[in-house]
Amino acid sequence: MSLRIIAFSLVALIGLNACQTVEHRNQTIAIPIAGTTEELAATVVYPPGTGPFPLAILNHGTPASRAKRAELGYWLKPVPIDALVARGFAVLVPIRRGFGATGGEYRAGIGSCSDPEFYLSSLNASEDIAAAISYASQLPSVDASRILLLGHSAGGIASMAAASAAPAGVKAVVNFSGGRGSGRSSSAVGVPCYPERMAEAIGSYAATIKVPVLWYYVENDTFFGPAVVRSWYEAFTRSGGTGTLVIDPAYGNEGHYVLMAQGGDKQWGPALDAFLVQVGFPLN
Repeated sequence: MSLRIIAFSLVALIGLNACQTVEHRNQTIAIPIAGTTEELAATVVYPPGTGPFPLAILNHGTPASRAKRAELGYWLKPVPIDALVARGFAVLVPIRRGFGATGGEYRAGIGSCSDPEFYLSSLNASEDIAAAISYASQLPSVDASRILLLGHSAGGIASMAAASAAPAGVKAVVNFSGGRGSGRSSSAVGVPCYPERMAEAIGSYAATIKVPVLWYYVENDTFFGPAVVRSWYEAFTRSGGTGTLVIDPAYGNEGHYVLMAQGGDKQWGPALDAFLVQVGFPLN
């Protein structure tokens, strides 16, 4: 394994009990991409102890503009990271090519809203998630047989695309507010461009996904509204996917960002915990 550790830090974490402070360790690393000279910037966050720990790979979304993609940095979002570490997971946050600290060519564009390429764009994104899985499986402090893929927005769809290749060790997927094509449609709030084609892509992934998927959304997601989400989940299950759909009540002014919102974990935490127990991840 080629591993380059760029930085190491020891920081405080507020765990499941808000009065309980524990420590976790951060490592900023570079993940090689097989067959290329490229690397992904990434961060690994470890709970206290020596492990081996189950691993959560947390995958970011896709800002619409090049400038916003460049500003992504290392995408260290304390709410989901702290919540996962408090549940006993090591957390790997890879930055895909074309974003933030990784930079390089953006390979996951969908094209026009009238003729979007959802299927291949998320498969392209999933190649970087596959590199992260391969890398993480060799870490001595990680239990390579217990990997959880999580993704927000476009990262949720990319996580399902990665799972469609049935990577070893991946036991489940969590799709937080997942979808593509938002911000490009002139139709109603909550309706992205060409949702039927997104349903086709999801159905194609579902046909070879062998692990359960939690779909988590809230009522006031203005990117991907409940009616669209239900149609996508129906396409997922119709094609053989197994999982759970949760659409919780509205959160704040914009539910699409509930995963990262301060206090958002109090809303999505119960659904996540129920799913983790269901798929065999013991909680701290």
